[in-house]
Amino acid sequence: MTRSPAGLELAEALTLAARQLHETTTPQATLRTAVRLAVELLPGAEHAGVLEIDRGEGRRTVAWTDDIVRDAEAPELPHWERLWTSPVVRLPEDDGDGDGGEDESGSEDERGPGPLSDLGLRSVLSLRLRADRRRLTVLTAYSGKPKAFDDTAARLGRLFTAHVSLALNSVTVQEQLTEAMHTRDLIGQATGVLMERLEIDAAAAFESLVRASQRENVKLRDLARRIVGATEN
Repeated sequence: MTRSPAGLELAEALTLAARQLHETTTPQATLRTAVRLAVELLPGAEHAGVLEIDRGEGRRTVAWTDDIVRDAEAPELPHWERLWTSPVVRLPEDDGDGDGGEDESGSEDERGPGPLSDLGLRSVLSLRLRADRRRLTVLTAYSGKPKAFDDTAARLGRLFTAHVSLALNSVTVQEQLTEAMHTRDLIGQATGVLMERLEIDAAAAFESLVRASQRENVKLRDLARRIVGATEN
């Protein structure tokens, strides 16, 4: 079975996008790359952003292609809540007859979805990147055209966000490992400082560090950084 040229081009585009995502070195860089690629890959997309939503604690835009995205994600939009249980939300929505979510007056197409109408945005495609009990991370594409996102865009969006999620998880783990190694080195240096200063062995120095951390209610890493920093000044 041979692939169509369109299918081959799509596979190549996703492969290239995945490569660019996995070349990033921080979570923030991954998200910045993701919103840029979303506009390039998703049919109809003109702007894109990534929004983090914390239950009961508000929301914040963490990556965006342009300022209109930050304005678009400032108001409380009803469909954000639905993304806790649905991986994709498309506005205007398909009403079952294939012609989108337009009401009888056609106002949905003319004005755009809800509060976004003042920004000239008429279509929204939101795709869930991450979700747990406390936080939701969403990639959203916007368009000034009515019914810009069809089923193909939604399917492609699901494939794309899968690559984004994998890259984001990978770079997050790498960052955590780097931080853990840095923390270990800091604690080792602080232990050495205490050994020399108090004339005690390594075990006793580490115990002293732990007790001081508990007594002062300071993280071990932060206390170690303070001790090492004091010796360098």
